[in-house]
Amino acid sequence: MSKIQVSLPDNSKIELENGASVLDLAKQISEGLAKNAVAAKINGELKDVRTTLTDGDSVKILTSKDEESLYVLRHSTSHIMAQAVIALFPQAKLAIGPAIDNGFYYDFDLDGHTFVEDDLRKIEEKMAEIVKQNLCFEKYIIPDVDAQINEFKSQGEIYKAELLEEHKHHNPTLYLTKDKDGNSLFNDLCAGPHLQNTSFIKAFKLLKVAGAYWRGNAKNKMLQRIYATAFWTKDDLKAYLTMMEEAEKRDHRKLGTQLDLFSTRDELGAGLVLWHPNLAVVREEIENYWRTEHRKRGYVIVNTPHIAKSKLWEISGHADHYRENMFFIQKEEDSDEQFILKPMNCPFHILIYQANRHSYRSLPLRMAELGTVYRKEHSGALGGLTRVQGFTQDDAHIFCTPEQLVDEINEIIDFVADTMAIFNMKFEVELSTRPESYIGEIENWDKAEAGLKEAMERRGMKYEINEGDGAFYGPKIDFKVKDAIGRTWQCATIQLDFNLPARFDLKYQDKDGQMKTPLMLHRVVFGSMERFHGILIEHYAGAFPLWLAPTQVAIVPISNDKHLDFAEEVYKKLRAEGIRVSLDDRSESMNYKIREALQNKKVPYVAVIGDKEIESNSVAIRKRGKGPVGTLKVDEFVSALLAEIKDRV
Repeated sequence: MSKIQVSLPDNSKIELENGASVLDLAKQISEGLAKNAVAAKINGELKDVRTTLTDGDSVKILTSKDEESLYVLRHSTSHIMAQAVIALFPQAKLAIGPAIDNGFYYDFDLDGHTFVEDDLRKIEEKMAEIVKQNLCFEKYIIPDVDAQINEFKSQGEIYKAELLEEHKHHNPTLYLTKDKDGNSLFNDLCAGPHLQNTSFIKAFKLLKVAGAYWRGNAKNKMLQRIYATAFWTKDDLKAYLTMMEEAEKRDHRKLGTQLDLFSTRDELGAGLVLWHPNLAVVREEIENYWRTEHRKRGYVIVNTPHIAKSKLWEISGHADHYRENMFFIQKEEDSDEQFILKPMNCPFHILIYQANRHSYRSLPLRMAELGTVYRKEHSGALGGLTRVQGFTQDDAHIFCTPEQLVDEINEIIDFVADTMAIFNMKFEVELSTRPESYIGEIENWDKAEAGLKEAMERRGMKYEINEGDGAFYGPKIDFKVKDAIGRTWQCATIQLDFNLPARFDLKYQDKDGQMKTPLMLHRVVFGSMERFHGILIEHYAGAFPLWLAPTQVAIVPISNDKHLDFAEEVYKKLRAEGIRVSLDDRSESMNYKIREALQNKKVPYVAVIGDKEIESNSVAIRKRGKGPVGTLKVDEFVSALLAEIKDRV
């Protein structure tokens, strides 16, 4: 065949010489595109621009304007970082260096030396030198895998050797960096894809060093991981670093200590959280909202135990598919009966469904619970409120007929949208499809995925496909909320499940008199209370809005001798109205107490009381972030506070 034909995203066709590459295709379209091409998606797979095309290929050429291109930039930059480290520390051994969200990392085995801040600066300088050489990235198909494994071993590259042994039957490749004379300066075991050359690399930054076990296994050697990032432009990099600085200020772990919100203790156990009174107040307000809204939307609220016999988890499939994440309890030393701390609430809600007979007239049954669950995690992955082992899900399970499915999904989406709007959070949506480890019939999975798609498409909702990331029992819609500084967080989820109703033999009597199996939707709005509160702390930078603030008003008398009695009257009046108020009667200066309340404790309002305020039965108001905002009669101030709290401003 002397000619081939490929299709472009607009469905147009282009004819090329047999053996043509993506770069040849780009040149045929325009020289400008060829100059700016960084990678391509060929039949949906990310590939180098030097990849040879075949007849019938569907091709999308990527430039720096395409989001997927950042992966290629960062993966390529990780190789340059590894090359720089080897140049500066020849004794270092390479492990892995993938691109990740917002950047990349590389793991190194470097005995006798721990990377410090000054090393990162030197590595960055060396990377800049390498980039200026305009080296090309070249893919090299390993002709003799066993020989290459032996070569790696002889070089002491034990991690490369192990990885190559594992992938020896997957057509493994090396990527070389070569100078203008064709000399190979560095190679790394890698599947790619990579940039054409280093001239595309213009803005990168090494961020930090952390420890990481080889393959994430605590039984393996601890390696040194350098985290870094790269962007197409220096402006984009600067914006990201500014955002990272802001994120550091908002770190919920630091604010948790500063604002006395929560703590964790070694003697309690990793990933288990103590909610202090201040954060418990925030949680109480959110739980009150949660209960009220669920009842408005037709849910019944239930409570279930924290443990159950292992038999329940065998029926549900968790014992086979989720075992490594579960905590086991032996009832007695000489007993075979085993209990499990619940990792999920769903089997308990199923048992409640089974306790009564159901007809199509009683469906949908919407069952909700603030249920605490326990999931085993690696200790190195735990931190603060966002990665824990014991947490409370705002869980719900909806049992419905097939005819009700799309409407129920849309009602959940409305619930999520209404809730996130209260916190001024927008969201993006992903559909996560069947994973490799799944239960049930593929036909049911196909129906479930089609049902979720139909619900979103009927309302014109944009969504991305996240292949293979569904739960083992069903596909799901994931909501990624955006916080105040643009970071995305996984919160709400809708999962459609054909499998558990079948495994537990759930039934309802349909209008034709036949006994049928209901569909089951698993759903959370916040996700977990722990994680969502961690997100909220960072979203608000600890400065909660009035309706959530642990202390809503701080009363500051100018002089305890002259003004404390009236301050106590105001304090009692606000407290009687349900307003969370404190009275600062310490012998500190007025300005000190105001500054501490507004800036350090992030109290929304300070009410200052002096001679004028006593005379006029009023308070001088200072608002967080604004300063003095005027004087109001006490009753007017109370009314204004109650209105703001009610409206969740």
